[in-house]
Amino acid sequence: MLRVLAVDDEEPALEELLYLLRSDRRVRSAEGATDATEALRRIGRALEAGPDGEDAIDVVFLDIHMAGLTGLDVARLLAGFAKPPLVVFVTAHEGFAVQAFDLKAVDYVLKPVRKERLAEAVGRVSDLAEPAPAGTVAEQIPVELGGVTRFVPVDDIAYVEAQGDYARLHTDGGSHLVRIPLSTLEERWAARGFVRIHRRHLVALGRIDELRLDGGATTVRVGSAELSVSRRHARQLRELLMRNVGS
Repeated sequence: MLRVLAVDDEEPALEELLYLLRSDRRVRSAEGATDATEALRRIGRALEAGPDGEDAIDVVFLDIHMAGLTGLDVARLLAGFAKPPLVVFVTAHEGFAVQAFDLKAVDYVLKPVRKERLAEAVGRVSDLAEPAPAGTVAEQIPVELGGVTRFVPVDDIAYVEAQGDYARLHTDGGSHLVRIPLSTLEERWAARGFVRIHRRHLVALGRIDELRLDGGATTVRVGSAELSVSRRHARQLRELLMRNVGS
């Protein structure tokens, strides 16, 4: 069960958030802090005490706009800790999803907070907080769906298609448009096995089902999609696939 710290400098909003969190059976305890300094003090004390200490914290639900340090500032500071708690942003502002993505937030919940939406966020945190072998929290990317920001695990993405300054993420369940250039995702996800095969496409190497050579043209099949491979990327792609098979 989760041990939660909620941070908001507006006490009515904090009390409402704590009420909803405490009514969720997956939450063992939920405490509040009304400013970033108090929150950082509690988190630091919890980390010193260890994961089984009395003040241990699994996840921090952070408001973004607060007097003094913002929620984004707090998340940046937490990123420097050896074993920081997970972070969920709770905010009335939609325009910080990209920063949340950069800071590895688990979710991004908009105010006014709905019980059902908060339950989704608690579920995500609960899944990630389960004990697991050494590794890192699965990276996620925020997408907008009908005015709601949701986070798509990068491991669910089969390939990405450039659309100007935007990128369309293709998963087994559909596609999502995000305002991030393909070149940025190429650099960020290289270590996760994504490779550039064309100026328009970035593909997860492990999701390639077939490589085909036909009259000098190279294509790959990723699920039901057939994607062209440019000449400048074809040789490197073949070498990567052969290395992947042999490893």
